[in-house]
This record gives sequence, C-alpha cells and structure tokens, in this order.
Amino acid sequence: MVLTKTLYENELYINKTTKLLSELWLKYNVINNYLLSFVHRSLINERPDLSADHNERLEFLWDAVLELVVTNRLYLDFPKKTEWELTDMRSSIVKWKHLAFVAQKLNFSKHLILWKWEEASGWRKNDYLLANCVEAFIWAIYLDMWLEYATEFILKHIYSDLEEILKNANLKDFKSLLQEFSQWVYWITPSYNILSEIWADHDKNFTCWVYFKNVLVWTWNWSSKKKAQEQAAKDAYSLCEKGECPYKK
Repeated sequence: MVLTKTLYENELYINKTTKLLSELWLKYNVINNYLLSFVHRSLINERPDLSADHNERLEFLWDAVLELVVTNRLYLDFPKKTEWELTDMRSSIVKWKHLAFVAQKLNFSKHLILWKWEEASGWRKNDYLLANCVEAFIWAIYLDMWLEYATEFILKHIYSDLEEILKNANLKDFKSLLQEFSQWVYWITPSYNILSEIWADHDKNFTCWVYFKNVLVWTWNWSSKKKAQEQAAKDAYSLCEKGECPYKK
C-alpha cells in the first residue's frame, strides 16, 4: 500500500489510533500527538513526507507527569513507608521493563509506526521501543487533556500493577543493587561513563563503562543509554556476587 498523505491526514493511522483511544475510554480533543506517540525515529529519514517528527520529543517530557502522579499516590497510600522504601516502589513502577509490560497489555505494538527495515527486524516486539511509546502516550494525553486525564490513565494502567510488583518483591533495579553492594563492601559508589557511536541518524550505539573508583568493572553496548547502564550494572553486580570483582580494597 502506497501512503501519500501525511501522518495527520492519513485515514489508516487516524482510524487505528481513534479505535485505540475509544478502547481506552479516552475522549480526545486533538489526535495529532497520539499519532506522533507511535512514530519511531527510523521513519523520519525514509518517509519524511509521512512525518517530519517522532515520539522522542514527547518522550523527553514523560517523567515529570508520570513520576509526579506515582510519587503523590505512593505518599498517600503508604504513610508508614520510609523515603527509601517509597523510592524503590516508585522505581519499580516507572522502570522501562514495567512500561513495556503495560504497552503489551494495551496492544501498543500494533500501533508502532516503523520503517520497513525495523519492521522486518522484529522491532515491533522490542520492549524498549514499547516503553518509549507509553512514555510518549502519557504526554500526548497531558498535552491534549491536561493532568486529570493523564493521572487517570497512569493510575488505571500503570500504578494498578503495584500489588503484583510488591507480591513479586521486584523493587530494586540493578543500579541500586550494585550501589548498595559497593557501598557496603568497598565504601565507594559506582560511576558510569557513557560513550556513543552514531552509525546512522536512527541507529545509535551507546557504550557504558562501570567503574569502582578508577577500576573498570564491566562494559556494555546497547541502543539506549538507560538500557546500557542497567545491563552493565546487572552484569557488574553478578560479577561482584561471585567474588570476581576486579576492584580490590
């Protein structure tokens, strides 16, 4: 199928997104940002006639509203929890793995707008891309209908998983675990150094180095900074648990 209309005029994407919004009981005002929330940057170089922008501009804004809503609700719901307990709980709710799970529940993968190479490479099932869509979608709601409706969406589809998260005791990310370990055992805090190589405008590779003082503990490559840091921390933590950390007191 040849697409000749721009994203905001294209009946195919408008109809799909309108149906999704109806299923989510969202009575939108302007659909443009909802459409944009599903556009991956890979499309821009190949189909600038379809869309001149992508969801990373919306994603840039995501954490302000999401963290505000989650922080406020946790503070009210758990008055006896300490600050660090609430921080761990918040981290578990807003981390990208959980947001990817939310995206899968809401069938966001069907709405991702990718270029043909990414489509053929299975990126529609990529957890990080799905998490990005949720982040961008939250801001699409906020920009269209302000905080009340964004809050309603977050509480219904994201915060509502807290009971299951607590049940599974999956509260700390590996960066937190690594920091706790290094501070307890070595009395130091890990540091992260991020480098990036740009292969193409839509295909970046980030290298993350994890240090204990000036000793390199682990390195990891990934297409996003957050993922690279988390995976590097995970492997460094695993190494430390085995007693194989290259840093010595």
